[in-house]
Amino acid sequence: MNQPGSAPSRSRRLRTWERRTGPALLGVGLLFLVAWALPIVLPQLDDGTVAWCERVQAAAWATFAADYLIRVWLAEQRRHFVVTHLPSLLVVLLPLLRPLAVLRSLLLLTVLMRRVTLPLRMRVTVYVSGWAVFLALVGGIAVLDAERRSPDPTILTLSDALWWSLTTMTTVGYGDLYPTTLEGRLIAATLMLSGIALLGVVTASIAAWFVERFQQTSAAETRSQADLQLVLTELHELRARLEEISERHPGLLRPGDVPPSGGSAGTPPGPSGAPAPSSGP
Repeated sequence: MNQPGSAPSRSRRLRTWERRTGPALLGVGLLFLVAWALPIVLPQLDDGTVAWCERVQAAAWATFAADYLIRVWLAEQRRHFVVTHLPSLLVVLLPLLRPLAVLRSLLLLTVLMRRVTLPLRMRVTVYVSGWAVFLALVGGIAVLDAERRSPDPTILTLSDALWWSLTTMTTVGYGDLYPTTLEGRLIAATLMLSGIALLGVVTASIAAWFVERFQQTSAAETRSQADLQLVLTELHELRARLEEISERHPGLLRPGDVPPSGGSAGTPPGPSGAPAPSSGP
C-alpha cells in the first residue's frame, strides 16, 4: 500500500529530474546530431574519425535510454507515462529514429519560455520555427545519406538536399530534385506531412491574432456605447427629479430653470432674481 504523499513526491521528483537534466540532454542531443551528420556531410573523413563519431552516437543513445528508464521509474503512473511518451520510446528502440532523439531536447525551450513573459502565440511561433528549421536540416541530411546508395540519384550535394527539403516542407515541389530510394521517399513523406502540419499551426496562429484584435476593438466600442448610454440615463433621471421638485415646490424653481424635455433652456434670470428684460423696443 502506498504511503500518503508518496505519489506527489514521486511526481515532484520526476519534474525536478526533467528540469535539471534538460540542459545536459540538449548538449547530448546536439552532440549526437553533429556526430551523426558529420560523416554524411563530409564523406571524405578517415576511418578513425568515423569510428569516433559512431562511439559518440552510441554513448548519446545510451544516455537517452538511461534517461527514459529513469523517467519511467519516477513516473507516478508508469503505464500512462509510456503511452503518452511513445516518441521517446521509439527513439530508444528503433535505430532509424535515433537522429530524431535531439527533438526531445527542444523541450528545453519550454523551460526557457517560462522565464520570459510572452503571449501564447509568440511561444507557438518560436516552437514552430524551431521545429521547421530542425526538420528541414535533419530531413535534408537524412535524404542525402539515403540517396548516396541509389544507382541513379538526383540529390548529390548538401545544397541539393537542403533545397529539396525546403521545397518539400513548403509543399512547393518543383520536381527538379526527388528521392529515388524507399528510405528517401519515406523521409519525403514525413517532411510533407510535417510541412502541412506546421503550415496549419502558423495559419491558425495568425487567424487567432486577427480574431483577438477584432474582439478587442468590438469590446472597446461596446464599452464606449455602454458608458454613453449610462450618462444619458443619468441625465434623464436628473431632469425628471428636477421636474418633480419644481411641481412640488412651485416657488423654489422658476420655469426657465428646468429645461423642457425636448427643447432648450429658457431665458436665464436677471441679477436680482427677476427675469432679464427683453432687448427689444
